[in-house]
Amino acid sequence: MAALMSVGDALAHVLGDAQPLPPVEAPLPEAHGRVLAADLSARRTQPPAAVSAMDGYAVRGGDVASAPARLNVIGEVPAGQPFDGAIGPGEAARIFTGGVMPPGADTVVIQELTERDGDVVIVRKATAPGKNVRPEGLDFKQGDVLFRRGHRLTARDLALIAAMNHPTVPVHRKPRVALFATGDELVPPGTVPGPGQIVYSNGFALMALLRAEGADVIDLGIVRDLRDDTIAAVRRASAANADVLVTTGGASVGEYDLVQGALRAEGMALSFWRIAMRPGRPLMHGRLGGMHVLGLPGNPVSSYVCALLFLAPLVRKLSGRADLASEPEQALLGSDLPGNDERADYLRATLSRRADGAMIATPFPVQDSSTMGRLAQADCLLLRPAHAPPAAAGTPCLIVKLPL
Repeated sequence: MAALMSVGDALAHVLGDAQPLPPVEAPLPEAHGRVLAADLSARRTQPPAAVSAMDGYAVRGGDVASAPARLNVIGEVPAGQPFDGAIGPGEAARIFTGGVMPPGADTVVIQELTERDGDVVIVRKATAPGKNVRPEGLDFKQGDVLFRRGHRLTARDLALIAAMNHPTVPVHRKPRVALFATGDELVPPGTVPGPGQIVYSNGFALMALLRAEGADVIDLGIVRDLRDDTIAAVRRASAANADVLVTTGGASVGEYDLVQGALRAEGMALSFWRIAMRPGRPLMHGRLGGMHVLGLPGNPVSSYVCALLFLAPLVRKLSGRADLASEPEQALLGSDLPGNDERADYLRATLSRRADGAMIATPFPVQDSSTMGRLAQADCLLLRPAHAPPAAAGTPCLIVKLPL
């Protein structure tokens, strides 16, 4: 029997021929978390003219270099309504935050330093020339490149891009991921299971994970253990122009494991179907035309762990992201662990903090791949390399935190 493929080699196969999807123009409300497909430059200057940073009086700096000073108020400058005239010596204009500085004025005296007497304002404290004024282009100038291709957009970025006067942005298209589960034993939630039946659960975690990673999900539901039904589901994924097809269950080589055979019959080029990890040995990967294929194990924990380690990085790469796999973090073991065999372990564990701030990862004593309760309670996966020797509590270890 051929040796099992390592986790690292398997991930390299999954990501090896994946490329960022073509660019599309996304409206700003739909651009959060997506990756720019081109540089983005400002279409305007911000602010477009010198404006007041405070409520107060626009004046000539020389007139308020000493105090008290009496100035004639010749008008008002609300935001969005530039002043028609100019400020001459001994004159002032009432101005509000964001108001365009009138010609002749170079300083704003804040209102707290003044008293008003009809059409005269008395300045009680000297103000330095240029104070409380935002100069033209303080934030950015037209033509400035403020974002580079490959940048993943944050909520803060969207505000800046709107100010740059872009209603849409060039981003990589969202990956379309088709998903189906196989198994005559599966019934939907809310159903009363019959003898030998179980409630289908894997897909709900997978769909949530995919949407959190920015993919559009095509849910093809539950497929019976019939070759023709499985082939029909594969064809529905192709007809929907899915970039990725994800299956759960049936990817091994048992009599009722039909997925691999159905995919091969449709022309899939198989990359691998067994890897040296626990949970998740029967993981399948291949290509069917332009569609990436991942066959996840049927056990709920195996399915989720494999999705986290392989599917999420694939979706990220197709989305144009550079941060593909979650970086492991350092922690200390919270309990003794035995030596490991040829498969890398990804143990469900909880996290706590010692008084000195050290992070402690304590694996659950039961790690069966069908037990979802421990997965829901876990904070992280504790990584144990293949052939790792026994490790005592307090020994350094590596973890990958689970997404919320």
